[in-house]
Amino acid sequence: MKRRIFLKGSMAAGAIAVAAGAGLLAPTRVLAAAWPEAAFTAKSEADALKAFFGSADAQDSGDVTLKAPLQAENGAVVPIKVMTSLADVEAIAVVVAKNPSPFVTSLQMAAGSAGGMFSARVKMGQTSPVNCYVKAGGKVYKASQEVKVTVGGCGG
Repeated sequence: MKRRIFLKGSMAAGAIAVAAGAGLLAPTRVLAAAWPEAAFTAKSEADALKAFFGSADAQDSGDVTLKAPLQAENGAVVPIKVMTSLADVEAIAVVVAKNPSPFVTSLQMAAGSAGGMFSARVKMGQTSPVNCYVKAGGKVYKASQEVKVTVGGCGG
């Protein structure tokens, strides 16, 4: 009985290997979004927002919350968490104003996806405001917090 199971498994694995080698198992749909190169290479916050959202206009909102330490011991690893209660969240972006490249991270969400919560560890070169932007319902909302960096980060 065990020999039959082994032979069936071997035949199935061999068939899958042949199909994959022949290119028959190619993915039909790619789920990853395009990398926003223009936003990451922008040298100013406004240019990065225009490249990512299409506009630099954002309004402050109490529905967007940014949790970050008031003082970071190491600028190379600063934990941040962005939360929002807004509906129809399309994208979330984090910008560190005084970094050489201010646009540090982003997330684009599929329509009808789960709630708007995003956490990451960002690199900061010096004490700077950390701004998070949430695009929901076609509008861009903002929350901000100043983070004091005590030991080197991007700039050393």
